[in-house]
Amino acid sequence: MLTCSVHPLPYRANPADYFAAIRNAPGAVLLDSGRPSAERGRYDLLSAWPLEQLAVLPEESGANFLQRLRDHLSRLGEAQLPTGYELPFAGGLIGYLSYDFGRHLENLPSQALDDLQLPDARFGLYDWALISDHHGQTSQLVFHPTLVDSERQRLVALFTQPQVDALAPFKLNAPMAADLSADDYRQAFERIQDYIQAGDCYQVNFAQRFRAECQGDPWLAYCALRQACPTPFSGFQSLPDGGAVLSLSPERFVRVSQRQVETRPIKGTRPRGVTPAEDAANAAELLASPKDRAENLMIVDLLRNDLGRTCRIGSVRVPELFSLESYPNVHHLVSSVTGVLAADRDALDLIAGSFPGGSITGAPKIRAMQIIDELEPTRRGLYCGSLLYLDVRGEMDSSIAIRSLLVKDGQVCCWGGGGIVADSDWQAEYQESMTKVRILLDTLQNL
Repeated sequence: MLTCSVHPLPYRANPADYFAAIRNAPGAVLLDSGRPSAERGRYDLLSAWPLEQLAVLPEESGANFLQRLRDHLSRLGEAQLPTGYELPFAGGLIGYLSYDFGRHLENLPSQALDDLQLPDARFGLYDWALISDHHGQTSQLVFHPTLVDSERQRLVALFTQPQVDALAPFKLNAPMAADLSADDYRQAFERIQDYIQAGDCYQVNFAQRFRAECQGDPWLAYCALRQACPTPFSGFQSLPDGGAVLSLSPERFVRVSQRQVETRPIKGTRPRGVTPAEDAANAAELLASPKDRAENLMIVDLLRNDLGRTCRIGSVRVPELFSLESYPNVHHLVSSVTGVLAADRDALDLIAGSFPGGSITGAPKIRAMQIIDELEPTRRGLYCGSLLYLDVRGEMDSSIAIRSLLVKDGQVCCWGGGGIVADSDWQAEYQESMTKVRILLDTLQNL
């Protein structure tokens, strides 16, 4: 097997320092661990100028698109890292799956309006990446063996003396406004309760959308957002029309490393307190909440089933249940489900068997998705989809794109939601959907 080459660069704790040099390049993408800590986040990964850009076709099956991704990875060719390097990416695919990619995997209704017209999946095939390891405090360019020497030299020069283009300041032309009124939300909530009482479902993750007209460069919006709300599964992906995907997600979807699989569902939220005492009380209340623990356990069971489709029989475990994770705006209840890929399955089979993530659909999954399509007036697009990389070795990590925004066609959209169960209160759920994104909306408003 051929070996990648690695070129060291000065360590940069903030990936913006390097990404600014490629901001306007085709296919520019950043996966950002957001001010990493010892517990969460280790690597930043960025690239541009993909060999190919691959988008799912409107009528293409999910299986056929995932096979196209496999075929392109195979054409790039397997490679390994030099001895002693522990890095997540050796060349391969980086991109997003929208929530609506689920329509290519399952037979779902199409009632919600597709007004954003975002392709349901878009990936680039990259033969180089700049990776910063925040544990080792190193930054390095990683070149796939097929990358020609002249291109390696160009990239080294680019990042050694980065030339930064002038960027147009980002600003909203009006305040972010919700598509749903409080009464609209209440009516949808009551319909979900009817479905729960009828036995159709146990939980439905219902979301509302906020949006505003905007102008300027979305990269500057992302820089402000990551400063206000650093999270371990953040990311920025340029779109061909000048728009961008901006994600400040705290949630892992699925990770594959040496065929070991992990998913980390979030279910259960409380706002951060104004004082240390209030903050500690909110965290303690979340940890002790029977309702939130029941919701979390419901999704853990769903994900055990999803992973069981592609993992070795008997390998699925729950090593972590009801852990507290705290972010600048909220406390979350998080669990971990692990497994080992079956011998005849790969990371894309895992995606096919478990996408979209159960923590943002409800249970049972397909019925919950049908109800979401009925009651949310517009398609989710990027929201609750996934940003991910998959390299030529089969290494993959992916987020669930909550706390995420789409800048497209002169407007910015953001979504907030939560899981509704039998004993939910509509006003509390309505408030939670806004609490989760308040820091994002306020940050954009103040630019």
